[in-house]
Amino acid sequence: MRLVKKVFSQIQEDIKTIYEKDPAAENLLEVLFCYPGLHALILHRIAHKLDYWKIPLIPRIISNISRFLTGIDIHPKARIGRRFFIDHGMGVVIGATTIIGDDVLLYQGVTLGGTGNEHGKRHPTLGNNIVVGSGAKVLGNIEIGSNSRIGAGSVVIESVPEDSTVVGVPGRIVRQKLLIQGQLMHNRIPDPITCQLNRLKYELQDLKDNFDELKKDR
Repeated sequence: MRLVKKVFSQIQEDIKTIYEKDPAAENLLEVLFCYPGLHALILHRIAHKLDYWKIPLIPRIISNISRFLTGIDIHPKARIGRRFFIDHGMGVVIGATTIIGDDVLLYQGVTLGGTGNEHGKRHPTLGNNIVVGSGAKVLGNIEIGSNSRIGAGSVVIESVPEDSTVVGVPGRIVRQKLLIQGQLMHNRIPDPITCQLNRLKYELQDLKDNFDELKKDR
């Protein structure tokens, strides 16, 4: 009975999270029937619990059914925290030793994967309150610090400290904490290349001004 209450409580929290993070969510029936991220998460929790109880094969079968129905591939052994949300979801892959904290948002095409055939912990660990943009790849046994953002299409192969933004291939870290009403603004991602070019432009202007001053002194 306590287990059933816990399951329904988790589903209610997941639905509430969808309303908070997706402005397109209009009513309960739409969320229940039209959000593959919710379906994949519910099926994953069932598969994860069965895997925890050491029940063979069935967790992987549930995982494959979930992938067929939703386009989201979550290994039963992956550990996922509370208020997790996958927006749209098609093409999302979450590896077996992945650990995901609370309040994490993934967009379509995200891969939390490994980099080889090594054994043990080989997938990333994500902290709390993280946003991973569309098509981003986070690979290997690395840690993504809490309150970080991974830009769309980025490839991250090294650990990231807290309150960071990562963009590019390979991922470059831009240390910038941007919170508006407690929400990380994943659509306001600075481009480190543009920042460097702007810095060079100002340095060149300073050199030009100094050169002009020297010419005047002569």
